[in-house]
Amino acid sequence: MSSPVGDNLPGLIGDLEEAAKVPAKRRQTGIKPTVENTTSLLYDRGALPDELARLVDLLTVRNHLDQASLGAIVRNLYPSGKVGDEAVLRFVGALGHGQLKPSLPLQALFLRWLVMVHHVLENPAILSQVYGVLFNLLDTAAIRPQLCHLLALVTRRKHVRPFRIQGILDEVQQRRSERQDDGGVKNGFAVNHSVGGWLKGWKALLPTVRTTYTQESSVTLEEIDNAESFVKNLEKIELPTQLVAVLADPLLQKFLLLRPDAEASSRISNWLMACLGDIASGDADSEIFLDMIEVIHDYAVATKTLPPILLTFFAQFLSIWNGSDKRDIVFESLSFAPMMEFEAELHKILQVLEHAVLDNTPASQVSLLKFYILLLQRWTIIMVAAESPESLPVTTLPHLIDYVNQLTLTLTQTSSTVGTCLDILDFYEAAATLYSEVKLLQHIEVAIPPPLLVYLVFFSPSLAVVSRLCGILATYKRAWEAVMSAAVPRQLTGREREHINVFNGFLMDLCNCLWRGRAFSTTDVNAQGCRIPQPVQAALETYIRAADPGLSLGSAFGLSHSPLLCLQSLSYVQQLEEDAMGGVRARHAGPVTQASLTRLAVQGGLALSWQEYRSGVLAYLEAKGLPGIPELMYNTMKNLMRARRQ
Repeated sequence: MSSPVGDNLPGLIGDLEEAAKVPAKRRQTGIKPTVENTTSLLYDRGALPDELARLVDLLTVRNHLDQASLGAIVRNLYPSGKVGDEAVLRFVGALGHGQLKPSLPLQALFLRWLVMVHHVLENPAILSQVYGVLFNLLDTAAIRPQLCHLLALVTRRKHVRPFRIQGILDEVQQRRSERQDDGGVKNGFAVNHSVGGWLKGWKALLPTVRTTYTQESSVTLEEIDNAESFVKNLEKIELPTQLVAVLADPLLQKFLLLRPDAEASSRISNWLMACLGDIASGDADSEIFLDMIEVIHDYAVATKTLPPILLTFFAQFLSIWNGSDKRDIVFESLSFAPMMEFEAELHKILQVLEHAVLDNTPASQVSLLKFYILLLQRWTIIMVAAESPESLPVTTLPHLIDYVNQLTLTLTQTSSTVGTCLDILDFYEAAATLYSEVKLLQHIEVAIPPPLLVYLVFFSPSLAVVSRLCGILATYKRAWEAVMSAAVPRQLTGREREHINVFNGFLMDLCNCLWRGRAFSTTDVNAQGCRIPQPVQAALETYIRAADPGLSLGSAFGLSHSPLLCLQSLSYVQQLEEDAMGGVRARHAGPVTQASLTRLAVQGGLALSWQEYRSGVLAYLEAKGLPGIPELMYNTMKNLMRARRQ
């Protein structure tokens, strides 16, 4: 049966999109007929993927359409085919509280829609992947019934019901109130007397803060109940008897941070080492030891530091640890370690750590890399916050980067996946962030990634990976420029002079591939030809000529012909043709070359110069959330630098 309003759903959606931008009182005509025609067509024939995507955007972003219109659209939002991940994630992302979120009744309709289409999802596993997001929304009563229905479909658990979830939430709140019945404990300015009541296992053996043998004029921590009292009596407070309570008591943690005491540190250290000795000799259960590590982790997270006492304890612990139990907790705790000299201290700890963790699997290597990322990020924060960075062991940072270079190179061989490449780039992004601080460049040598790693990552099959790599190299380039300018009052070290020549080779090779149509050239200054041997280049050239006589090896990795960029480049030209509103008689079939643009203009197509085309592709990549390649080109190619300044 044909639709009574004709089949112009894209046009109706366009009308709705325009109306959504204008408040109802300022519209020339009412929106109700458009909504009725849209819902009628949706009911008759369903929404095609592109139409569905536009309507989902309209429904999930705050706009000027009334709730009745939006509700009518979502009730009639019947897909005509499989539903992709994007639509599902947009609806899930619109759930929850916030000024920019859709109303709760509309969110309930979103969940009903997800229930309706769950059997026609393109990727049925997508709902399982967002299970945590959905579950954390269960405390919102207005959408709980629909959430339970959806979670029941995802988990196949019939017991997921609103009344049971409500019961659990009442129980959780009760336990929390029992633990935190003292207002002072909540804000950390009163002794936590209930610590033994809610800690389990070995943690329950931790003593509470208690001060004995006091004089009448003494002030004890137990008497403190607010911040004002704590500050007023800070110099008068007596040390408590059981200092190891510092591991679980926030007030004692604050006290020892503000009033360090050598005797207190020694007593805590002796207690910890005695526990470690009991476990090493077999007199205590290893599970108790792991509970102890959890307590130290909580202390480190709360104080944002791992004092030398606890670091010494960890160094001993690593020698008996199996490398897998509570690995994330161990890594996060160690990431709060203070900066230390690399050769004298850090290297020894890292060797013991790697011996425990590495088991010849990529997973163990990746987990270790993520620890190094966290450590580098925390030390960068320490240096930025320091009034005198030169007072810190700053030489450790370039040594650490050099050390991790070996691990990242290994990972390119053992796990050359896109996910691993992104993990590797996380590390060099952290290093680039460090070098983007001019204040720190006065004291730290610039250490670059290994050349082989740069080239292997550059030829990744992922555009996201290549974009991030180029962005990181652009940040490094600005760091080099700062070091060689008056902004950083120091001279290049001998090691840096060697590195800068290698780095310039990266830039020249990447620009030759992406921009200059001279991939693998070695004739330019600093060019390394991506370190590909000449016989291999000759074989590749022969292969390419046989596959496509009009293509050369030099231009095969440029904006138009690169396997990663050819679609983006052609899409940019097609967008220009669409924007011309029918003003072109010929369209470009791709790939774009300087000669093809000339022919296109003669045939009545776009009048676009080669330079305009390439600059436009860079802008198009930026707009698509891929700024790395444009950033590197604008920071490296002199003609582009001048054009951007103009």
